Amino acid sequence: MTYAMDTNIISYLLKKNVHIQKYMTESMNNGFEFVMLPIVYYEILRWLIEKESPLVQIEFNLMCEEMPLITVTKSVWDKAAELYVFSRTIGKTINSDADLLIASICLVNDITLITNNTRHFKHIDGLKLISWRD
Repeated sequence: MTYAMDTNIISYLLKKNVHIQKYMTESMNNGFEFVMLPIVYYEILRWLIEKESPLVQIEFNLMCEEMPLITVTKSVWDKAAELYVFSRTIGKTINSDADLLIASICLVNDITLITNNTRHFKHIDGLKLISWRD
């Protein structure tokens, strides 16, 4: 099974959140396979550049070396467009384009999303979610 972390989870890891670090260690010990979502990579990198945090940026780069970056394909864009229209139809617009793309990448690639913002994603049929909330 393949897992990807939402932006909030990676930011907690980089901030040394003990609870999230514990879940990550357990997951790695249990053989979870992790990938990096390009939207998450972008969101974290822009945050680190803005913060002028080169040491944390090095730590993030090391983390990324352990996780392959998923490619965004035409299928992902097609799924995102479908999700956007469907969500609007049922009156549950997805919070942001970033969340829409994260969900689409996970659905198309059969990836389980680890997030503490499950409310952003819970109405998306077929999306597998895990929360690492306390």
